[in-house]
Amino acid sequence: MLIAILLLVTIFLAYSNGANDNFKGVATLYGSGVLNYKSAITIATITTLMGSLCAIFLAKGLIASFSGKGLVPLEIADSTSFLIAVGFGAGCTVLLATILAFPISTTHSLVGGLLGAGVMAVGLDVNFLKLGNAFFIPLLASPLIAFVLGAAIYSFFTRLRKAMNLTKESCLCIGEQRQLVPISTLKNTPEGNLILNSNSMGLTNTTILIADKSECLDVYTGGVLGISAQKSLDLAHIFSGAAVSFARGLNDTPKIAGLLVIVLASKEISINYGLIIIALGMGIGGILNARKVAETMSHKITELNPGQGFSANLVTAFLVIIASKFGVPVSTTHVSVGSIFGIGIVSKKSDNKVVKSILLSWLITLPVAMFFSAIVYFAITL
Repeated sequence: MLIAILLLVTIFLAYSNGANDNFKGVATLYGSGVLNYKSAITIATITTLMGSLCAIFLAKGLIASFSGKGLVPLEIADSTSFLIAVGFGAGCTVLLATILAFPISTTHSLVGGLLGAGVMAVGLDVNFLKLGNAFFIPLLASPLIAFVLGAAIYSFFTRLRKAMNLTKESCLCIGEQRQLVPISTLKNTPEGNLILNSNSMGLTNTTILIADKSECLDVYTGGVLGISAQKSLDLAHIFSGAAVSFARGLNDTPKIAGLLVIVLASKEISINYGLIIIALGMGIGGILNARKVAETMSHKITELNPGQGFSANLVTAFLVIIASKFGVPVSTTHVSVGSIFGIGIVSKKSDNKVVKSILLSWLITLPVAMFFSAIVYFAITL
């Protein structure tokens, strides 16, 4: 009975993870207008699944880190009750954040679940030294590193673009065919809107009300070796978003699989089957329930153009893939938000109120997950 519950709890955590995390890799594509929501979530789902399956070969070091061994005595870490409490506490925390549209860390939630159930099981005999060295230091350092790298990479690419005489112009999208009209050809109304002389579009009316200035897009003009700068950047941006989603699947799937190690081993079943089940749960969660977090990540932290989104994705993919390879439990959420915020600081377009609310949600993630997991462990072991 408890084994069946543990399997369901693991799938629940995978679903919650997908709902909160799947879109983060492609948030810059949606936020900068390169792709619409449907196209972005499709790419995110496919590449996350690919990353999850590659975790079978590249990221098994993370499975042991999140099995609880070393944090609590072996007999506790191997108990189904402990693992159910950890998974349920983390899953409830992530799902609650998703409903509230906060992008939080599943990694952080799992650490909270381990700590809450561990304290309930053995009190202060939890190995806090390992908890700090193995979990807290990477979780605290990774967003700071991403912040610095995001700002630095974007600044470098900006200087490189100017050195290559590639200009940037603000445009509006007109019609379903995405006809780009430079802002310099439009006129301002007293209300701050933009109008277009309809004669240039073959229409009979004198003017057309286009939009508010806030709906402008940045478009790169010119090219390199006869190739359009904007098309090249859009293609590179899409690949970078796919790389982040791949890295996220690679990093998060084995963490959740840590809950199933003991159970599957006792039944002589390969952990690879657990990784596949988790990958499917994550994919379904992203497809069904990712929209709210998508809007926060894409539009509320800072305004993004394709160049900024590409820079953020490069930093995120690099850090998460390296961390996955060496078994370091970083959070894709922390890294992604850190890089986007770093770029927002450089471009001076970040929404500090939104960033503060996200940081607050990160701070309360740990105690909330601890509370849920402790309550569940207490209820199971009564």
